[in-house]
Amino acid sequence: MSKGTMQVVVIGYVWPEPNSSAAGQNMLALINQFLSLGHSVTFMTAAADSVHKADLSNLGVSSEAVALNCSSFNERIAQLQPDVVIFDRYMTEEQFSWRVKDACPRAIRILNTEDLHSLRQARHDAVKTQDNALRANKETVTSPLLTNIASAAKEADYNTPLAQREIAAILRCDLTLVISRTEYALLTNHYQVPAKQLYYHPLNVATVDGGIPNFEKRTDIVTIGNFRHAPNWDSVLQLKQTVWPAIKKALPQANLHIYGAYPPKKATQLHNPKSGFYLDGWADNAHDVIANARLLIAPLRFGAGIKGKILEAMRCETPTLTTWVGAEGIADVNSSAARLTSNTSLDITEEAANSPTQPAWGGAICDTAEDFAKHAVRLYNNEEEWALASKLGVALFNTFEDDKESETLAERVSIMASDVEAHRKHLFLQGLLWHQTLNASKYMSQWIEAKNQNL
Repeated sequence: MSKGTMQVVVIGYVWPEPNSSAAGQNMLALINQFLSLGHSVTFMTAAADSVHKADLSNLGVSSEAVALNCSSFNERIAQLQPDVVIFDRYMTEEQFSWRVKDACPRAIRILNTEDLHSLRQARHDAVKTQDNALRANKETVTSPLLTNIASAAKEADYNTPLAQREIAAILRCDLTLVISRTEYALLTNHYQVPAKQLYYHPLNVATVDGGIPNFEKRTDIVTIGNFRHAPNWDSVLQLKQTVWPAIKKALPQANLHIYGAYPPKKATQLHNPKSGFYLDGWADNAHDVIANARLLIAPLRFGAGIKGKILEAMRCETPTLTTWVGAEGIADVNSSAARLTSNTSLDITEEAANSPTQPAWGGAICDTAEDFAKHAVRLYNNEEEWALASKLGVALFNTFEDDKESETLAERVSIMASDVEAHRKHLFLQGLLWHQTLNASKYMSQWIEAKNQNL
């Protein structure tokens, strides 16, 4: 490695699709961060090709296909001799980290979580358990309008087998990128992951250079999200079944436009212009559709990480209606915003709305379909309320953007690379896991490879 430059290899779970998901935006921002400092980046993936993938070659990034359960990867990574290897999600770390360790033992191993998959799955399981119980006991169900949409997720079990796998991947790596302060606290407080193995690395959302439509030029309500992401699909179902009917009844002039990559047939069949429910599918420009809507809505019942659609709405000055799940990781960068509920009034001064130290939520954090309808009416019809919520969102967005680690990721990695053994010396659990738990994955992979060779 020449002084000041590094060879970085990114092993992607999927191709980066910045126009399809916040995860795609995050990966592209991570790659650009290393490129901007003059480092060389190679992107590897076993994923199938994608029509929506970013043009990495135009950025100066070389891309290579890799095979799963094949020693050809060991040979190639040994040729590259990277200084840094970034695993995109824990599944990629499980598949490739032992191969990287064998071929390039001094390479810094970094896990990019995107969000904690085990947390999202635990919340999803809690929601499914609640749904099954409600279906089995229909007589106990109150009005759907009054049902707390995201209450079940608060009962999630964090000590699951999937959590054990994900935390093991985190502990095996030298550094893990954590997208949310909430998840950072969960990792350090609940799972006892050493802070020196974590780096707070929130979503990078570009600033807007003017041209934002005002209240009068905007119309309708929008939601957006990749349909392959379970929380987004569930959110669409919540809109269809209870939330949108309640809003449409109170706001007959408004329409709902639903955008997102990869809509399945079961989603497109929900398209119903008569009820103002439009399944529009792929958006060529997410910024434009959000900036031209009067409100963004996201009745998320489960999920994890940071919701890119909500950050995008804030930078577009579009008030947002969501649940505590949608606000998590954004609202809690400031305690005053984290305390907001659906009953909180936005009756604060304009000075407070512009204060970087006391921002509130830019819209409303809702519990029920009735809450969503109530706040939709208030913000959709009242320009003064809408303008104030818009300013609150911008203020919170600015607070979120300013909440960063004291040293850049490149600085942290550079320090680690200068003496990787010193960094690893005090990571007892890392050594323990390498000694024991990964052997099962390693030998299973080798067995699959040997089996394939004999076919």
